[in-house]
Amino acid sequence: MVAIYENFGVRFLYPENWTVQDEQLEAWPRSVSLQSPNGAYWELQVYPSGTSPGQLVKQALTAMRGIYEDLEAEAVTEELWKVTARGYDLQFFCLDFLVTSRIRSFHAGAHTCLLTCQAESREFDHQQRVFDAITKSLLDEKPA
Repeated sequence: MVAIYENFGVRFLYPENWTVQDEQLEAWPRSVSLQSPNGAYWELQVYPSGTSPGQLVKQALTAMRGIYEDLEAEAVTEELWKVTARGYDLQFFCLDFLVTSRIRSFHAGAHTCLLTCQAESREFDHQQRVFDAITKSLLDEKPA
């Protein structure tokens, strides 16, 4: 089954067995994160439209490098359903697990978005389909 998230001008669908883990509704950036029963997560941060997607992904990468010293990062640009996204594909160790993370930033309507998807590497390929479905539902929605 599918649940619907609708708040601070964004709307998307997500699996009902995932939980809304955290929300920031008052200050910028607005944000919401979802967590799967297995610990994978999808996080969206929403900034005003004048915010640079390139600057956001650089800041996110710098923050991740500050936490994970063995971080490997590859710069990517990709099309997400008619939206050009820039970011990084990351891999690092956390608590003896190899973790895969993807950071993407893009303009959507009147906002700039920073999207992070992360899961333990052995599970990332399976979760990628879920991450993509959530992101597609976000980008298919008309801005509020």
